[in-house]
Amino acid sequence: MTADLFRLDGRSALVTGGGSGIGQRLAAGLAEFGADVSVVDLPARADGVAQTLDRVRGQGRRAVSLPADVTDPDSVEAAVAAHGAEFGGLDIAVNCAGVNHGGAAEDLDPADWRRVLSVNLDGVYYCCRAQGRRMLAAGRGAIVNIASMSATIANRGLLQAHYNASKAGVKHLTATLATEWAPRGVRVNSLSPGYIMTPMISGPEWADRVAGFTDQTPMARLGTPEDLVGPTVFLASDAAAFTTGADLLVEGGFTSW
Repeated sequence: MTADLFRLDGRSALVTGGGSGIGQRLAAGLAEFGADVSVVDLPARADGVAQTLDRVRGQGRRAVSLPADVTDPDSVEAAVAAHGAEFGGLDIAVNCAGVNHGGAAEDLDPADWRRVLSVNLDGVYYCCRAQGRRMLAAGRGAIVNIASMSATIANRGLLQAHYNASKAGVKHLTATLATEWAPRGVRVNSLSPGYIMTPMISGPEWADRVAGFTDQTPMARLGTPEDLVGPTVFLASDAAAFTTGADLLVEGGFTSW
């Protein structure tokens, strides 16, 4: 195996949720390894998307913004078609768009349940369907769905039945699509982060909870978006040519205890 197997030169990648947080870092990371990138996010995320485009272009790669709502199948189809028109095909897709919300299971408002499932699970399916159609027509492609260690465990102290259910759905959807599409050249894997330090949990009100997360992690720290770049590039690249249907946990050993 050579380092060239991890290179993405000459390929194009579409990243959903690329206007902030983990999605922004993964879009830039794919560019660092040679990919041209389209950034899919809501129009309201335009400022964050502009920052992502600057980071991709700073690596000497092409970058375009494709505003879309992952809960709207037509919007997703249009974004994937626009990516194909811009880059002449679709080689890699990273589905990172997601939301979180807390609440006791017995008190969850049906609207909150539906919103989390709509973005986190329905949205991933709509994206995979549109991306898969284009990749299957070409006979090649790699999809990476961002799930969560919450697809495998029920997080201690967090009330998020709807979030956990949505991510478990992403994990199993990934495995199912992988088996359907493997004979036709398309690989589908999921990446399951543990607790990742992002601006969402960096405020003083999170200090005690972050300390608890750290104590519960064998590596004694939270992850960072940077920690997810290498695993994502691996799954998207030829280095993972015989890997499909996998769920790669990147959680500092959290689920081992």
